[in-house]
Amino acid sequence: MRPARLSRAEEGGTVKCLACPHGCAVAEGRTGLCGVRRTVQGELQSTVYGLPASVALDPIEKKPLYHFLPGSTALSLGTFGCNFTCAFCQNYELSQARDVDDQLSRLPFLDPEAVVQLALRQGASSIACTYNEPAVWAEYALDIAVQAREAGLRTVFVSNGFYSRELLDEALPLIDAYNIDLKSFSDDFYRRVCGGRLQPVLDAIRAIHDAGAWEEITSLIIPGLNDSQQELRAMAHFVASIDPAMPWHVSRFFPMYHMQDRPITPAASIARALQTGREEGLLHVYSGNLSVHDEASDTVCPQCGATVVERQGYTVTARTGLTCPKCGTHIKGVDR
Repeated sequence: MRPARLSRAEEGGTVKCLACPHGCAVAEGRTGLCGVRRTVQGELQSTVYGLPASVALDPIEKKPLYHFLPGSTALSLGTFGCNFTCAFCQNYELSQARDVDDQLSRLPFLDPEAVVQLALRQGASSIACTYNEPAVWAEYALDIAVQAREAGLRTVFVSNGFYSRELLDEALPLIDAYNIDLKSFSDDFYRRVCGGRLQPVLDAIRAIHDAGAWEEITSLIIPGLNDSQQELRAMAHFVASIDPAMPWHVSRFFPMYHMQDRPITPAASIARALQTGREEGLLHVYSGNLSVHDEASDTVCPQCGATVVERQGYTVTARTGLTCPKCGTHIKGVDR
């Protein structure tokens, strides 16, 4: 365990966690809602610091990030725990795991410098904090980001965006790119299905953009829950109001975890979400989790319609940087 510096001692022996808006008051020997930040001898500790439960080399497109170093690879890692309890979580084995001390005891320790060296050996261009929510292991993730920057690597957060102001203050100067899940535009959905709140996520999305970090948004479209035309339009309108060039990924739902009673999202619903995003003024709307290739995974020039980056699944099959080869328009994003 390592000290969780995003915390503050409170009267009565509890410690207030400052990593996310839950602001858990953690009593001695207990953990916060995430299950991995524990008070030990009056100090909040991260039980997962240096102990990634999953490490892999992924295409950056898998995050998904389509306008950030397209065609590159990211060393991806995640730990246990989450500050949400999404009933449809696709990585629930990691995110919803609790009482994991025994599992942690069997994991090799990988300090931030070792993570960076592994990324360099693998030829990665970035390190992605993903698979579970980076906010719950923020100290480890941010220490990795410091080491990565010194080595010339970028750092990515793939996240639900449920951040405290304290976490944003530390993360914004260090994290180069974010993919934030906008799960719904209903606070009731966030409270009932995810165990969180909507407004802090909206605030974080705006703060990330205003700070100048690269940002893309993903929405998992779940039949009967967040796929109404009104909801799709509200999500698309919000993203466009911040920046019409911000990519919006609309992804197909497959039954998972506690939500096995819902059908797979029809392809027609994804097509409707794509069209709604374009109607609201978004320049780059992408489909995700479809079983066949479709043109909505390619990056096209908003001026002339020429293909700038062609993709087959998560693989870039043709690219010309982020500049249109036909009309010379620069596509907003971060290239190598």
